[in-house]
Order: sequence, then structure tokens, then C-alpha cells
Amino acid sequence: MQLNTHLNIDSSLCGKVTRIEEGYAEVLLHTTQQMSVDAAGLVHGGFIFGAADYAAMSAVNDPYVVLGASSCKFTAPVRVGDAVLCKACVVSKKGKKQEVNVRAFVDEKAVFEGSFTTFVLEKHVLG
Repeated sequence: MQLNTHLNIDSSLCGKVTRIEEGYAEVLLHTTQQMSVDAAGLVHGGFIFGAADYAAMSAVNDPYVVLGASSCKFTAPVRVGDAVLCKACVVSKKGKKQEVNVRAFVDEKAVFEGSFTTFVLEKHVLG
């Protein structure tokens, strides 16, 4: 299956799609020193959220998908050098609205979980 959305995204910031199927996607984010918030190497949660959002958009896989809302929680810290794997699955579709659940892992340890409400528009949100 081919990726049809977010084609210009910077994979160094939001990760890279490593698996894509109908209603499912995985994004792998390699964390770097630039993502660190302190000397201990804690990664800012915004980068994890960005990768999870990208995974959700990829699971929907429509050029005109946008994020409408999200609810998430961070369940463990991520350190510089960790590889974060986000797994996104579309769990419901109703008209233009699709709900996507995303879980993120470092090795086998869960570090993030969230629910993303997406909308597939008829044309580009800016157009």
C-alpha cells in the first residue's frame, strides 16, 4: 500500500512510516539530542505526540485528512537515543469522521497512548 498523505513531512522530526495497511500504520521515530529538554536527555513530549499524530494520519491515509481533536497520555519517559514505534489503528468511521487509536512503544514498553479524531475533507483545508 502507498502512503497518500503528509508527503512533505520531515521524518527527522515526526518519524518515518515503516508499515501501512488499510486502516493501520506504524511510524518509527528515532529521538535525537535536539529533542531533549534537559541535561538528563528527556525527550519533549511534543515530538512523541507529533509521531503519534503522523501515525494516525497515515492510518487514515487520505490526502485531505486533518486532526480535529485528541486525547492522550504519556505513560513513561522517552530518552534521547530511544526509538519510538507508534502503532495506529482506525477504530471507527462515520461519514467524514474517523477515530484512530495510537499506542507508542520503546522496545516493548508502552510510553504513550491516545485517541485521535480525524476528518477527511473534500478539498485541502487551506484551499
